[in-house]
Amino acid sequence: MRPLPRVLIACSLILIPASLIPTMSMEAVQPTDDSLDLVRAQIAGGKAVLVDVREVEETDEGYLAGAILLPLSEIAENHQREDYAETLAEAVATDKVVYTYCKAGVRAQMAGEVFARFRYDVRPLPLGFADLVAEGFNPAGQ
Repeated sequence: MRPLPRVLIACSLILIPASLIPTMSMEAVQPTDDSLDLVRAQIAGGKAVLVDVREVEETDEGYLAGAILLPLSEIAENHQREDYAETLAEAVATDKVVYTYCKAGVRAQMAGEVFARFRYDVRPLPLGFADLVAEGFNPAGQ
């Protein structure tokens, strides 16, 4: 698979400079087909974690209870550093399923490619934050 072209990509009204987009030659990570009930059960059982890859200012509208905030811009900026695997492991346990989410699913997949590169069992959620809340996921603070 060829690296992503060096252009600006608009994702949910956020412009991400091409220099921040991971440019890895690997198969694209696809959205998970895990049911939302399975996702909830995995998280409740401590077998999985939620990672919110939206930008910090986007979390003003809320975020899911228990989610780890790790903006895609931060992931993309640092993923090629030699020590990034260790840095990532400090934030997200390597022995758990990682469900990534964003506003609409695009950035969740992009972040998923980085997690996959570091051998995480990553499963990007196809739904965004608002849709997950509508499906019964609890926003933080409620």
